[in-house]
Amino acid sequence: MKQILLINDVVGHSHVGMAAMLPILTHQGHSVFNLPTALVSNTLDYGKFNVMETTEYMRGTLPVWKQLGFRFDAVCTGLMFSEEQARLVSDYCRSLSDGGCRIFVDPIMGDGGRLYNGMGERQVELMREMVSVADLTFPNYTEACYLTGMPFRAEGMTWTEAKQMLDAILAIGARTAVITSARVDGQPCVVGRRSDALMAGLVQDYSDGVYFRIDYEEIPLAFHGTGDIFSAVLIGELLGGETLKRSTRKAMSVVSRLIDRNRDQEDLCLGIPIEKCLDLL
Repeated sequence: MKQILLINDVVGHSHVGMAAMLPILTHQGHSVFNLPTALVSNTLDYGKFNVMETTEYMRGTLPVWKQLGFRFDAVCTGLMFSEEQARLVSDYCRSLSDGGCRIFVDPIMGDGGRLYNGMGERQVELMREMVSVADLTFPNYTEACYLTGMPFRAEGMTWTEAKQMLDAILAIGARTAVITSARVDGQPCVVGRRSDALMAGLVQDYSDGVYFRIDYEEIPLAFHGTGDIFSAVLIGELLGGETLKRSTRKAMSVVSRLIDRNRDQEDLCLGIPIEKCLDLL
């Protein structure tokens, strides 16, 4: 059992973010803790929302945890709302990393070629700061474009361009990277790149090349929170001793089956009721 800290926003009216990740990681046998970056009324695509940042709470909490000697085997970070939050979290992650803690960064910013409502270039810079401390980061294609400055194209990339984008993400500072919701040579897929060096605490398969690509059949349903589900399964599998490619494949399979089971749900912004679907893990 690993001790995992989730640093992300808490959404009141939806099964996304922490609400999606906590039950999955707990079901996988891990002990999960949380540090909210903000309290959000509902997902942003409803058009109206209320956000209360928790920067002051974070500023006071992290020193207390340090004084108490709390330790984590892994930290997964999500949405950041201010420069101070990004600095606090990146500094905290660096200090934990020195003690062997694995740092996973989900650079939540946008999808479909655009930033989410309320996001701007400042958020992009904050996410680059977070990615610079990551052992693994897993942006979607849109987020990877913003991180690297490479152009978003609806038709996607070539395999050569996909490898260049993965290299550019590692150039920011991440040690490994996975890009979701990609389209390579016309085929929906997830692409990844392992580290060039050994990584303590994470298993890597050096017999399968530096890069990998896993194709999938696209399901035309835009559920919110599927990225959080993917992240949770991926992290749980990695911390359980699986390789990056196998963990990625398992996360993709779980997301696909969850979407298929809940395809008749009317409001996709609510996300997937993961507690009712843990048998699919």
